[in-house]
Amino acid sequence: MAERIIVRLGDPILRERSRKVATINANTEKILNDMAQTIYAEKGRAGLSAIQIGIAKQLVVMDCGDGLIELINPVLLEKAGEQIGPEACLSIPGVVGMVKRAQYVKVQTQNRAGENVILEAEGFTARCFQHEMDHLEGILFIDYVDELYSAKTGKKLKPQDAQPILMHQRRIVR
Repeated sequence: MAERIIVRLGDPILRERSRKVATINANTEKILNDMAQTIYAEKGRAGLSAIQIGIAKQLVVMDCGDGLIELINPVLLEKAGEQIGPEACLSIPGVVGMVKRAQYVKVQTQNRAGENVILEAEGFTARCFQHEMDHLEGILFIDYVDELYSAKTGKKLKPQDAQPILMHQRRIVR
């Protein structure tokens, strides 16, 4: 396993749509292992999609406090309810935004054996699923926000500080 370098905002790959994983093989498993090591090296971080390490494949790893979850070719089957909460991203360090998400999600994914698995989540874990699956479509959390806050202080960023980040925004209204 190896810790990978995280792609930062401004790199065009973050806006690409990820391709389905055609075959789950040793290379797929190595990428998943490296991604897990990378999120654990970033203490307190919840998830990572393969696009964030420069690989446009539908792979996600996350640990929202209950252990590692791996997603291969995930599909959102169902969502319900609403929650608004803070989100941050390893690819956009230092800032947080308030994002509206579904409170509940149901996702079909594959495991390392290639078997289809149904996962359900609520609250923070549901938020993580949606955030990471958005990455697979080239969508970033900043696409949903009007304001950004400092991750360190929690204070609203001044327009001149937020503008360099928000200039990369692809506005999505829900």
